[in-house]
Amino acid sequence: MKNGVKAVLGLLLAGAIAIAIAADHGEDVVLPAKISKADAMGQIFEREDMTETKHDNGNVTLDVTSLLSSDKKFASGMYKSGKTRVEIDEPYGVDEFMYFLEGGVTLTSSDGTVTEIRAGDAVTIPKEWTGIWDTDGYSKIWVIYSEDGSGLE
Repeated sequence: MKNGVKAVLGLLLAGAIAIAIAADHGEDVVLPAKISKADAMGQIFEREDMTETKHDNGNVTLDVTSLLSSDKKFASGMYKSGKTRVEIDEPYGVDEFMYFLEGGVTLTSSDGTVTEIRAGDAVTIPKEWTGIWDTDGYSKIWVIYSEDGSGLE
C-alpha cells in the first residue's frame, strides 16, 4: 500500500478513535472504526451493511459507513461508483474529504475552474460548492461533516 493511503487510513483511524472515546458516556463499549488494507482494496464492499444503489442512469454505487458519530454530524466510510456525470446546481450540502483509491473525478466548479482528482489524490469539497461532477468510475475513502446531520443517514 502506498504511504499516502497508509497516512490517510491512519488519520481516519485516529479520528474515529477520538470520536469513539469522546462518545463513550454510557455502558456500551465503543470501538474504533477501522478500514483495513483489505477493506481499502475493495473487501469492504462485501460487508452485510454495504448499501448498493442502482440509479436511473444505470450507474450502480456501493457505500459502506464505517463510523457515524453519536451526534450524527460526522461520518466516514468507503464509496464506489461507475461512470456518471452530475450537475450540482444547489450547494453540495456537506463538507466532505475524499481520498481516491482507484479512478478519479473531474470537478468543474460553477465559475469554470476545473480540478482533476486521480487515484492517490485527496480533495475536500465545501458544503457550498456547486458545479459538475464527472467520472468514468472510482473508489474512495470519505469523511463527511454535516452541522445539521443531513446527508449522513
